[in-house]
Amino acid sequence: MNTPLSPRPSNGLLSNRTALVTGASAGIGEAIALRLAALGATTYAAARRTERMRHLQDHGVRVLPLDLTDEASIRACADSIAAEHGGIDILVNNAGYGSYGSVEEVPMDDARRQIEVNLFGLAALSKYAIPHMRAQRWGKIFNITSVGGLSAAPYGGWYHASKFAVEGLSSSLRQELSPFGVDVVLVRPGAIKTEWAGIAADSLLRVSGDGPYAKAVRPLHALFTGEQLQGMAGTPDQIADTIEQALRARRPRSAYIAPRAARTMIAIGRLLGSDRLRDRAMRAFMRLPATM
Repeated sequence: MNTPLSPRPSNGLLSNRTALVTGASAGIGEAIALRLAALGATTYAAARRTERMRHLQDHGVRVLPLDLTDEASIRACADSIAAEHGGIDILVNNAGYGSYGSVEEVPMDDARRQIEVNLFGLAALSKYAIPHMRAQRWGKIFNITSVGGLSAAPYGGWYHASKFAVEGLSSSLRQELSPFGVDVVLVRPGAIKTEWAGIAADSLLRVSGDGPYAKAVRPLHALFTGEQLQGMAGTPDQIADTIEQALRARRPRSAYIAPRAARTMIAIGRLLGSDRLRDRAMRAFMRLPATM
């Protein structure tokens, strides 16, 4: 289901800027695309499922197909924008998903696709956007990672691996592009009311629901699909708020965590100190058995 549309009136903040948002067929990407358009940017929304983005055109957002596992699709998307506007000024790398299941049981083809979409696709698209930003000495690259790029939970090993990798790549890229006036900003959402949890839960159950880890996987699936997590979750608009905050800042921070519950969770994890204490707290929160 698409999130409610909530663009804000344009104030011209991003007039004469061109933006691309990936993974914009629903959830966070959709909210960010609407916000950038409302702020005056010529905004492109890209995803594999273009039929789910037609409603965005009613709000001035342009729609493009994009498959981050296909180099030709990535090139065509970037070239289409360059042909019309010279290049991408603001790139929001939002596309991604969670492949869940025990590391032992996740098929390696699934693991490779997880890294291909969440890391390599992001990097490939960025490579097309960077020359234009660097030449004009202005640009913004927002990499939507996750609090799961700072702290890992069981049964999401390949997802966390992809997000930890995006953190490292973004840190290097930020330092490389800073002398050219290009900002690379990490945005780390916590739980957000999107389709993500349902997709991750389905993957978890399919891969590990009946194997040696089933005793832990079943309660974790219940957490992903239950009311407790949804009650804690923020909204896609809160991530769009964070993007706008960074765009309005004279010097944006290198990373933002949203919503507040996510910042609290990371702070508690740091206070716990040791990995073993954090592991115990994570298992308690997820209601996972101590032994199986």
